[in-house]
Amino acid sequence: MFQTTRRRLALWYTTVTAVVLLLFASGVYWYVRTTLVERVDDTLSHVVEIVQRSLVIEPGGSAGQRVLSAMDGTDSLTAPSLQVNVEASFRNNDPTPEDDHIDLEWFGPTGELLWSTLSEPLDLPVRVNPLGKTVHVNAEQVVRQVTERIVAGNQILGYLRVSHPWFEVTKPSRQLLQDLSLGISLMIAAVATIGWLLSGIAIAPVRESYQQLKQFTADASHELRNPIAVIQTNVQVALADPEPDATAQQQQLQVIERLTRRLGRLVDDLLFLARQEGGLVPFKQEDVDLSLLLANVIEEQSAIADHKNISLGCQACEVALVALTADEPPAPAVAHPDWQVRGDADQLTRLFTNLVSNSLQHTPVGGQVSVNLDQSRRQNQTAIHVTVQDTGVGIPPEALPYIFDRFYRADPARQRSGAMGSGLGLAIAKVIVENHDGTIDLKSTPDEGTEVTVRLPLQAEVSSR
Repeated sequence: MFQTTRRRLALWYTTVTAVVLLLFASGVYWYVRTTLVERVDDTLSHVVEIVQRSLVIEPGGSAGQRVLSAMDGTDSLTAPSLQVNVEASFRNNDPTPEDDHIDLEWFGPTGELLWSTLSEPLDLPVRVNPLGKTVHVNAEQVVRQVTERIVAGNQILGYLRVSHPWFEVTKPSRQLLQDLSLGISLMIAAVATIGWLLSGIAIAPVRESYQQLKQFTADASHELRNPIAVIQTNVQVALADPEPDATAQQQQLQVIERLTRRLGRLVDDLLFLARQEGGLVPFKQEDVDLSLLLANVIEEQSAIADHKNISLGCQACEVALVALTADEPPAPAVAHPDWQVRGDADQLTRLFTNLVSNSLQHTPVGGQVSVNLDQSRRQNQTAIHVTVQDTGVGIPPEALPYIFDRFYRADPARQRSGAMGSGLGLAIAKVIVENHDGTIDLKSTPDEGTEVTVRLPLQAEVSSR
């Protein structure tokens, strides 16, 4: 599928570029060709002017000389008065061996050829054409001609025809056409190659997204299939028992309840990620004191820590934690300016709940989970570091590059108890951190523990989501 799309993109890119190049080359060709023709016509007109000024005109002439009528511009026979001295005007009519020379022909007032530089006269009628015209003499000879009527007063003295070989236009035009064809062919080949490479680069993110979507769908199906199958099995067993035992049914219902809670968390996580990617959830910006927020998170997770005999604490949160656990209602809490960030309190609560809960799940009985707050300054910007460190089982080094991928687990068997997460906790954490223009890093050593560090800008306005 992607190869077909890539070929189509490359083909369209090459086709559009080829059409543009052809249009450009056609414009260049016709411009150059028109310019050559105009240059030839200007040369012929210039020759006509020079020859006309060099004509030797004498009085006299024979009867039957043609003149122009001043009334309608037509010519008619009248008494002779002026004539052109051909021998004095055209002294050298030796043929030249060069093929690109300009040939002159002088015709009398009645159209008879009187003088020519051509070795063989052109079998063409005399027709006045001062603007230039392409004439086919024979199948092999084509010339560009300008024919002028030479007039003195109102008397026609004769006709001057100047011819220039047409290959002065066709030869450079043909060479230009060959060069353009070769250049366009090479450019189209280069464009096709570049188009293929660019289409591959352009389609790479789409292919990656598609592969991620396939993997996401497969993982989500895997996560949903197992609890649904267990629920279905327990229901079928309960319905198939003609004399149900209350204790057995209670156990089955407890299993179903745990699995439905697990499915609820999974659906909630999937819905959160989908809404974040689609921009469907408005991003609320407010002042959040991380010490108070972490105190709430630690208080919520303390029951799990006590059950597993795990030490859970946060030195910077102790003051806020004492206020939250006091028997008497405390005075209104004042946000600590050193730990205040700008962001979405609900998302930040979910972020640190996931991190602390994840550490508790992977820390054995009698272990320790500590949360620390710190500040750093980099490039004139102060950031708060929240570090969640545990003494758990750790993560293998080969799994660290994929630890933030959805549904990725370092355990190849992908087996977890129903009380544990869905494999989306760290992926959600990364999305929330990116929403707040922060960073998240994870370091881990097998059998020693894991350290997760979240960096959030201090009192910074994060971009709206």
